[in-house]
Amino acid sequence: MSAVAAKGIGELASSASDQWEVRLTRLLDAQRRAFQAARAPDRAARLVGLGALKTALRAHKAGLIRAAAQDFGRRSAEETVIYDLGQVVQAINHLSRNLRRWMRPERRGLSWPFLPGRARVIYQPKGVVGVMAPWNYPYNLSLVPLATALAAGNRVMLKPSEHAPESARAMARLLEECFDADEVAVVQGDAVCGAAFAALPFDHLVFTGSTAVGAKVMRAAAANLVPVTLELGGKSPVIVMQGADLGRAARDIAWGKIANAGQTCIAPDYALVHEEDAGRLVSLLADEMARLVPDGARDPKMTTIISQHHADRLRGLLDDARAKGAAVTEIGAGAAARAVAPAILAKAGPEMDVMREEIFGPLLPVLTYASADEAISFVIARPRPLALYVYGPAGAARDAVLARTISGNVTVNGVMTHFGIESLPFGGIGASGIGAYHGREGFLAMSHAKGVYYQPKFSMIPLGRVPGGRFARLYAWFTMR
Repeated sequence: MSAVAAKGIGELASSASDQWEVRLTRLLDAQRRAFQAARAPDRAARLVGLGALKTALRAHKAGLIRAAAQDFGRRSAEETVIYDLGQVVQAINHLSRNLRRWMRPERRGLSWPFLPGRARVIYQPKGVVGVMAPWNYPYNLSLVPLATALAAGNRVMLKPSEHAPESARAMARLLEECFDADEVAVVQGDAVCGAAFAALPFDHLVFTGSTAVGAKVMRAAAANLVPVTLELGGKSPVIVMQGADLGRAARDIAWGKIANAGQTCIAPDYALVHEEDAGRLVSLLADEMARLVPDGARDPKMTTIISQHHADRLRGLLDDARAKGAAVTEIGAGAAARAVAPAILAKAGPEMDVMREEIFGPLLPVLTYASADEAISFVIARPRPLALYVYGPAGAARDAVLARTISGNVTVNGVMTHFGIESLPFGGIGASGIGAYHGREGFLAMSHAKGVYYQPKFSMIPLGRVPGGRFARLYAWFTMR
């Protein structure tokens, strides 16, 4: 490419970025003006918004299912309803049931010099919340944070992923029916749009996606001191302890890898199993995967990979693992275009590419350990994952896993199910994220907790303001107790 041509492309990219900046800034300013002009919405108004969203989701269910299937190439209606739409409806139900209690000012205790005053914490909406969503669960990961922001009384700008364009368009139509643009707005655009979106001076920004992109989003937000909630990824391990029910573990792990073709941020990424149980677990996993999708990649129940690029990446991981000594068991028919067969990679090792990056597909490396301490050490030596799963009976070994590992949420004797429990916070730590949402934690993340002290007419506080006075000396002594 000539220098002139390269310069031309650079100028086009800069122009596109400038255009997005102008357009998005105009939209943000309109929402901020509307927020400042109106009183914070009361509980009744927030419930109306949540109810309208729930009603629209039910009314548009068929169209949303079709849109997701178009984006993925093949995705069953049940997967879209259970993992995407149903999760949003349940989140709305939980928010609606608890909103009265969460909005209520909280009384806080006082030490004796401040009596008989009163201290309260008042939860206020922050203003305009930006939501940047990924493609793998286009409705769930867009609309749950959106609903949470609305429950907290905010206005929302939503940027769905450009890699699921049909789902984004379907959501835009749905939300336009429910809300005015100065309350909820959907922005559809490419990576240039996403970069401009992340750089806006929101009052809060929620991003769900990869760790690498999350770091860029955080840098962009930091320029405007925008607080962030980052839901990222990582390699979520399954530790199968000695004495675990191997049949149950195999059923759950196989489901976790088949659901949405493993394109789930909290999918079991790899399994650690005791060396004496490894052969049996691999055999059981193969049986369970074959039961779920007998025809492998071509099975109509198997979701296809979101793009050819991602499918080719998964095949590259599989080829690298084979070349480095993994014993690969593919399930059913092999790969075809964007369909990738589930595969178990026994004898996996940390030197393989499949153990160096998040898989995000239906490949399952299986590694062995000789002791529980070795398994725990393997996990804690790596970046902290978004989720962790442990199978085994109650006892010291399982307790050690929970006590010594640091991760996002944990499911004991199961995989992924913690995500559906709205009363639990959902979030990572370190490389897997910052902050949490879902339930009360989400409401708090998108609210400003304003402390208010009601100073009484008669109190001892003025006495402490006289330097050298008896009360000042007494209060000085008290503060250092």
